[in-house]
Amino acid sequence: MRPLILLSNDDGYQSRGLAALIEAVRPLGDVFVCAPDGPRSGASCSITTEVPVSYRHIRSEEGLKIYSCSGTPCVCVKLALDELLMRQPDLIVAGINHGSNASINMHYSGTTAVTTEAALHGIPSVAYSLDNHDPSGRVEHLVPICAHIAKLTLENGLPYGSYLNVNFPDVEEIKGIRVCRMAYSRWVEEFEPCPRSRGGHHFWLTGEQVDDEPNNDTTDLWAMRHDYAAITPIMVDPTDHKLIQTMQDWDL
Repeated sequence: MRPLILLSNDDGYQSRGLAALIEAVRPLGDVFVCAPDGPRSGASCSITTEVPVSYRHIRSEEGLKIYSCSGTPCVCVKLALDELLMRQPDLIVAGINHGSNASINMHYSGTTAVTTEAALHGIPSVAYSLDNHDPSGRVEHLVPICAHIAKLTLENGLPYGSYLNVNFPDVEEIKGIRVCRMAYSRWVEEFEPCPRSRGGHHFWLTGEQVDDEPNNDTTDLWAMRHDYAAITPIMVDPTDHKLIQTMQDWDL
């Protein structure tokens, strides 16, 4: 039986990045897509609870089925696993996101929400993102690398509760692939006023990501700045085990 691969994203089922990812993984197995019906960037692991969730069949062909869903990326995965698929997928893949999800961005990302949900089910998963927010930006050159990483993940598996967060620099020639930790960074937020028509105060949330350890060659941001693809293994268990030991001395 051919492997079953579930795809989703946070840019919507019509995104150029998703089309490239379908091309990358189709040779590896049967592909089932359940992706949002529109952009859901920054949705993180939010779920859709205030309105009913709906889905729509987009198209089918040999080895490929595509559905759109009205929910968040996380809900797309839940819907596929609980209602649409006849068996558990062998791999879940997210992306290719238009915009970096390196370092702390993975906490906000709807792309990595797909792989977080996969990890919670014990299903190996990979999230792919490109450091370019242009929805029409070129992603086709990333297809061979995405296919290579997905193939290795299928063959080797991942520990329960872990996934791979892959980020690509926006360059034509990628030097290679580095396995990295996520960099310590922070967002310096800016709230830019925008026109308002009915009173109140309205702003666009913008800002700049600041790398707090720019010269550390073990981090994902360093790798991307030096034209490498960065793979960061992520665990969904955020427990600080060292702090547990320290707290044994607290007077609790």
